[in-house]
Amino acid sequence: MSNPSITAQVSDKKLPGDLAMWFFILAELTVFAIFFIGFSVSEQLNAEMFSLGKAQLHQTAGLINTIALITSSFFVAIALTQIHKAKAKQAVFLLLTAKAFAIIYISVKIWEYISLFEQGITIETNTFFTLYFLITAFHLMHVLLGMVILSFIAYSAWQGKYQNDDISGFESGTSYWHMVDLLWIILFPLIYVI
Repeated sequence: MSNPSITAQVSDKKLPGDLAMWFFILAELTVFAIFFIGFSVSEQLNAEMFSLGKAQLHQTAGLINTIALITSSFFVAIALTQIHKAKAKQAVFLLLTAKAFAIIYISVKIWEYISLFEQGITIETNTFFTLYFLITAFHLMHVLLGMVILSFIAYSAWQGKYQNDDISGFESGTSYWHMVDLLWIILFPLIYVI
């Protein structure tokens, strides 16, 4: 026989944020999954080309970007904890710190693109670099959108809009940012390492 208090606790659990954001996140994850599968299949068909392509990438830049996004997500998670405690000003500061790490990611990614262009490597070089530029540029666009979302929720928090447990918008924004981070954690080893 089940315990009524445990049943009530389980039924109270829900996804953080708005359901619409979760549909959007699921759609984005599906698109990236198609990219990742396409990359993996192409790699199986062109193993030597992909091995040579990966050797031309700057793995340290990829690692720096991984650390930057993980650190950024850490600050976003702490910001969410602060908003749950009704400490909006601290949450804003943490979101701004998260954005600073996102700027590191963007700067390193742009440097990496420029470095490849200077070597004569473009989206048309071969299948590996076509997929590399498409996937990483698509991800970069998501980082930029994520920064806009973080700015919006930071501004809203500063204005005191997340009151009385009405933090669904804040949770939606942080969930999106964690998706961006998760995608890079998959993307980095797939494209740069393995």
